[in-house]
Amino acid sequence: MKLVLFVCIHNSARSQMAEAFLNHACPDFFEAHSAGLEPGKLNPLVVAAMQEIGIDLSGHQTKGVDAMLRSGRRFSHVITVCDGASAERCPVFPGAGQRLHWSFPDPSALTGTTEERMAGVRKIRDAIQQQVQAWCDQVCVAQATA
Repeated sequence: MKLVLFVCIHNSARSQMAEAFLNHACPDFFEAHSAGLEPGKLNPLVVAAMQEIGIDLSGHQTKGVDAMLRSGRRFSHVITVCDGASAERCPVFPGAGQRLHWSFPDPSALTGTTEERMAGVRKIRDAIQQQVQAWCDQVCVAQATA
């Protein structure tokens, strides 16, 4: 079982969704975790959007990358899901096999009515789900044939 860490700024949206999607899509190969550079509060619109597709994040807590570094865990992949400039701030994890960057818009930056912001969160959610599933399909197939 390989450990994967998804990192974004606040661990309030994108990294939480990616963690949940990978744990759902590829549980035989990966154990996903997530953390933030500056842990914040879980985004309630993200919790609602994930609930719509049957994934409950309501009990999740935000975590900091510092705690993950101190945990001593060895991650096979560290995947940043924030913008490029923020991803540059991500610390180097000892023993991390591969570092990837998948840029997604920040749900907390969405503006408009609640329904307009919710529509934006759904688009981001679906994009993250597609990226995680495509990566999992590729990596899990490679793992299964190795």
